[in-house]
Amino acid sequence: MRKLLFLNFLLICAITHAQKIDISTASKFITADGLKEHLSVIASAEMQGREAGTEGERKAAAYLISQYKKFNLKPGFNGNYKLPFTLYQDVAATSELKINGEPATLDEDYWTNASYLPTNALKTNAIIYVGSEFNEKTKLDVKGKILVATENEENSLRKVAAAQKLGAAAMIIVSKTNTNAPSANTGRPRLAQKPTGFSYFKVTKSFGSKLVGGSKAYSDQEWSEIPKGIYTTNIEWKVEQHAKEMPSANVIAYLPAKEKTDEYLFITSHYDHEGIKNGVIYYGADDDGSGTASVVAIAGAFANAAKQGFVPKRNIVFMNVSGEEKGLLGSKYYSEHPVFPLEKTTADLNIDMVGRIDPTYNGDSNNYVYIIGEEKISSDLQKITNSINNEAGHLEIDRRFNDPNDPNRFYYRSDHYNFANKGVPVLFYFNGTHRDYHQPSDTIEKINFDLMEKRVRFIFKTAWEIAMKDEMLKRDMPLDMPGR
Repeated sequence: MRKLLFLNFLLICAITHAQKIDISTASKFITADGLKEHLSVIASAEMQGREAGTEGERKAAAYLISQYKKFNLKPGFNGNYKLPFTLYQDVAATSELKINGEPATLDEDYWTNASYLPTNALKTNAIIYVGSEFNEKTKLDVKGKILVATENEENSLRKVAAAQKLGAAAMIIVSKTNTNAPSANTGRPRLAQKPTGFSYFKVTKSFGSKLVGGSKAYSDQEWSEIPKGIYTTNIEWKVEQHAKEMPSANVIAYLPAKEKTDEYLFITSHYDHEGIKNGVIYYGADDDGSGTASVVAIAGAFANAAKQGFVPKRNIVFMNVSGEEKGLLGSKYYSEHPVFPLEKTTADLNIDMVGRIDPTYNGDSNNYVYIIGEEKISSDLQKITNSINNEAGHLEIDRRFNDPNDPNRFYYRSDHYNFANKGVPVLFYFNGTHRDYHQPSDTIEKINFDLMEKRVRFIFKTAWEIAMKDEMLKRDMPLDMPGR
């Protein structure tokens, strides 16, 4: 009898202990010191700036995997914590350009970028001059043609993107001021094995004038008076290039559910950064070392809660992607090759830069976070955000970047967008930019860990709430911003 009573006592204690863990208690596992411990590794010199496809990226991935293993989280891809993918980067060996039979000298008369080299020799006997205000709304028939445009205050790559979208064969930009920067003989990495074949290069004013029949370098005023239209011009551009392969990987771990085993909540960050440039390390402590340390800390808090009896209603997936700095490539790869069904993914909570203070912020700079994306796709998101914040967060929630007219367009600039583009509800947590953004000076001693702790605990509580909802989040709102 005594033995039976003792066993009952142990059972009651176990049940009581299992019931003790709650959202508030569980969130206290996330501390400023713990976040600093993770970030001290992720943003260290040893990680070499974590550029996608490099040894630094692989070292960072190894650290993340070591933490997920320590938390006893399940590997997310066929028994592995890595979801591998390949990046391809064009490398230019030689470039020979002739305009009306006259050779042009690279980096004196013209400049190239290996991302925009012709796959075959580019030849034409006519160009279309489109002026300085060219965009995709033009009424000119440019399909298959080589276009020439002059520079203005707008980013030249917008003209290039418009020309490509309209089916032009190539774009030549006449530079306002000659640059001292050399041509980029390595291109921007991409997921596709084959390049687009769209060609683009810049020329000096003197060489540019030859494209429209001139014999001298035209002034800005003279360029503005040149009629748009077709000009007889012979262009021949030959290049030798090859594409090198760069192996990369996303890191995925998850805490399994027992009830809704076919549903998923994602918590994401990108762990890559800019690497080493001219021998200088770009540490990326805030971008996005802070988000990556946050995901690890949140994973640890959920794993700790699981030890005390917590079981989520749906699987919680922790994913750190690479290639964000190269064009959201890791998350794009995942969205096109999902491990878990996107239609059964209730939401993605994406954390990208949460360790600093925006110097332009007007409120309590030690108690705020920007939230982006919650007014799209699901009407549940803002209700959950407000509820969690009213009950336990008490942060200043700033939604200014949800304005569809905001010129920063942050909604399109981090990895949540590739989830949203597939119809998955998203929340993007962000501290805003600062003078160290994409500079080697983005280092760990500038992180405000006390503020970061507040933000990460708030995100954790939001994740807990979504993971424990009886139903998946509704998908009842427009997918995208107006005026995209």
